[in-house]
Formats: sequence, structure tokens, C-alpha cells
Amino acid sequence: MEEDSPEEVQGETSRCLGNCPDNCWHRASCLCHVGRGSHAGISKSYRCPISRQQEQVRNVMALLSGRHGNLVDLGSGDGRIVLEAHKHGFGPTVGYELNPWLVRLANFHAWRAGHYGKVSYRQEDLWKVDLTECKNVTVFLAPSVLSLLQEKMEAELPDDALVVAGRFPFTEWTPCRIEGDGVDRAWAYTMQAQRLPAGSAVLPVPKELKSPV
Repeated sequence: MEEDSPEEVQGETSRCLGNCPDNCWHRASCLCHVGRGSHAGISKSYRCPISRQQEQVRNVMALLSGRHGNLVDLGSGDGRIVLEAHKHGFGPTVGYELNPWLVRLANFHAWRAGHYGKVSYRQEDLWKVDLTECKNVTVFLAPSVLSLLQEKMEAELPDDALVVAGRFPFTEWTPCRIEGDGVDRAWAYTMQAQRLPAGSAVLPVPKELKSPV
């Protein structure tokens, strides 16, 4: 299928927004992964239905401060995290999203910001994404999915990877740092710390993740 130009996406997005009040493209994405992949039917609310406002984005980027390398956003929605990470020097930055409208909207946002073609948005099932080479991972997903995603991350991510979760935490993991309050809160987790045996001494927080004094 031929890829739509940014101008075509802009026109179709404008028509969609005119007919769909209250950020419908975020709500529509919630059911996108239901019935797909190895965990089909596990949840009716795959993604957190709250749109990623600027405060959330700032909190995520604060937790990623001092990091570098590639970044993957699982359930990337309208692409804000991927785009902002690219602006902060991460690369390559890739968002995985099943909803085709959100993939097109994310590409439009990248084009409008002057970064079209420099970031990547892929219409793929996150359960099939290979995480073995990922250094930085961000997720804004519902609690019912995070426990299953935790298993995948523990099995695939390298020890030096950092995971940042927005709005809802990984309840069985211990965060190394937290930013924000309420629905804007975000948690950072080092994978090496999550793999320590029960009762082991806690690893020191990496220098780049320490809050500035």
C-alpha cells in the first residue's frame, strides 16, 4: 500500500477531528490490541485513555535525562514521546502502535515539527516486538497489561536497559526514580535491579538517573 503524504494525512486528520470530539483517537486506540497476539482478549482497556499532555512528556524526559541510544515506545499513540526523545538526541526512536489512524497522526505531528522521516512509527503488535537490543523503553499502558508486559521485558531486555512507565507503575518492580504527581506521574526502572534475587542488596542508582540537587 502506498504511504500517504503528510498533506493527505493532515486533511483526513482534520476531518476526523471535526467529527470526533474529546480526543477520540486516544479512546479508539484502547481496544486496538484486544484479540491479537499471544495475549488475545486479556483486556478491554489496553492503553491508558488519558492523552499524553506536556507535563507527562516532561516527566518522562526528566527520567531519561543522561541516557542515550535507541528508544522504543510501546503503544506510541500520537507519537509525542518518540518525537520528543528524538529532539533530545535519542536515536533511533521508534513507536509501535496498532491503530492505523494514530500511526498516521504521529507521522503528521513529526512532519509538522520538521522531523518527518527522522523518527519511525510502525503499525505492529507490541507483543511481537523484539526488545533484546532496546536500551530505553517507554510505556503508557493499562495495569492489566503491564503485568504481562513485565514478563516479556524481563525475558528480553538487556541489563542496562531503562524502562519508564507513565500514569500506572509496574507493581512488582522497584523504581529507581519517580517524577510528577497524579495522572502525570512516571516511574523509572533499571532492568538489572529487577533481576536481583530476593533479599539481595539494592544496586545504587546510576549517576545519570539521580535527581539534581
